[in-house]
Amino acid sequence: MSSEPPPPSQHPTHQSSAGLLDTQQARDRSPSPLRGNVVPSPLPTRRTRTFSATVRASQGPIYRGVCKCFCRSKGHGFITPADGGPDIFLHISDVEGEYVPVEGDEVTYKMCSIPPKNEKLQAVEVVITHLAPGTKHETWSGHIVSS
Repeated sequence: MSSEPPPPSQHPTHQSSAGLLDTQQARDRSPSPLRGNVVPSPLPTRRTRTFSATVRASQGPIYRGVCKCFCRSKGHGFITPADGGPDIFLHISDVEGEYVPVEGDEVTYKMCSIPPKNEKLQAVEVVITHLAPGTKHETWSGHIVSS
């Protein structure tokens, strides 16, 4: 038996304040295909909607309503139908025209069901017919216009 100290560990360790040993070695991880990306939305946007759903929606009646809210950064909002009933979901890809909708804008739209159960409705082909008075409207390019 020799009195030599044991050989140093290949991976340096230190004791944390909780008394546990932590390794300072970098973890080797396999690259994930989703790392750094946003999880895809299950909602059907204009790009992901099937052709048959698009045709059914375009052949449907035109409804009127008022924009209840819309968040450009989140990419969605809601429309309150003029004839009452529950609010209708609005996706950013379904807005036609040059202005970002804001609360109080009068709009026309058609409706499409949302899969997988097709129980809820989504507004498609949304057109702003009257800008809400006294509000600032932004164009998709970023210019601000007062109405």
